[in-house]
Amino acid sequence: MSTDQNESTEATPTDERQPDWWHRDHPTFTALTGFFTGLAFVIVVPGLFAAILGWIFEYDTAERLFPLVLITLVFPLGLLVVPRTRRFGAYMLIGLATTALVVLGVAGLVLWYMVTYQS
Repeated sequence: MSTDQNESTEATPTDERQPDWWHRDHPTFTALTGFFTGLAFVIVVPGLFAAILGWIFEYDTAERLFPLVLITLVFPLGLLVVPRTRRFGAYMLIGLATTALVVLGVAGLVLWYMVTYQS
């Protein structure tokens, strides 16, 4: 009886807890999720905002109201205020800025190429 008890209480290597490197307490989790949230925020939010405005209002009114999408920037700035979300908010702003710079840079380069070589 004692040998059966000893065998059943011994921990086997498969019973040990595997490391959760993607767990939210990992040092890079906040940075990565903040950056990619900022990237998605810059792409998805203006598109959804324009789609909703176009669905609700006529084209001229929706075009006039579109700059109100800048109000959504209050959200990442608000994250910087709260100490618990400050790191996430900082990386979200880095993702926002990086994505905006890349999009504007590529658009400028394409516009320059089209004006220089296609006209």
